Amino acid sequence: MTQSPTVLKELPLDLDRNRLPKHVAVIMDGNGRWASRRGLPRIVGHQRGVDTLKNLLRCCRDWKIPALTAYAFSTENWGRPREEVQFLMTLFERVLRRELQEMIEENVVIRFVGNLEVLPRSLQDEIQKSTEDTKNNGGIQFTVATNYGGRQEILHACRSIASQVQQGKICLDEINEELFEQHLYTAGISNPDLLIRTSGEMRISNFLLWQIAYAEIYVTSTLWPDFDRVEFHKALSAYQQRDRRFGKL
Repeated sequence: MTQSPTVLKELPLDLDRNRLPKHVAVIMDGNGRWASRRGLPRIVGHQRGVDTLKNLLRCCRDWKIPALTAYAFSTENWGRPREEVQFLMTLFERVLRRELQEMIEENVVIRFVGNLEVLPRSLQDEIQKSTEDTKNNGGIQFTVATNYGGRQEILHACRSIASQVQQGKICLDEINEELFEQHLYTAGISNPDLLIRTSGEMRISNFLLWQIAYAEIYVTSTLWPDFDRVEFHKALSAYQQRDRRFGKL
């Protein structure tokens, strides 16, 4: 039975609260196609996608899911038309400025991961402010992957560790998974339990390659702007039907 998002403010009764993922990651795909199918400019799809992400963040809060990570802009996205990239940078900046006070009031902790140094200076300033102003909050951990690439992240970690080995700060025998994770962009953030990809594409797209080693993957043909609480309910239902063995019997 399909329920409206209003009805789904509370956790649906068929979901086991004790078996919810503690960390959900999303690849938000399909904004452009959503707009094109309606005869609208692609930027309208991106604007609608921001609203969808905001609603999902609130849903995670309402349903007591502690962490959400969103793939906002990949290192490969620079290859899109210049006008679209410029719009996205401006959109990110505007949304941060507009939504910051609300995130503070709703107790959200926001963090950005990726190579942030090449982003526009004004956007870097908004990122720094939002991170600083929410760091002491105690609510949902909201991570935004911006100019992020999984391979690039792993290379960055390798270079960082190699540099410390050269300086004599780390011995080769000390290099293990725990130390490696400390040098990732996501250091201090738990690994996702559930990875959701919208629009039906069966790809990871260079997202959290290390972190999703044992995440359950859920793919839906629904385009991102249409991914509401009903669709999230379906994803969580599928997740709770999985037998997570982590390579064991």
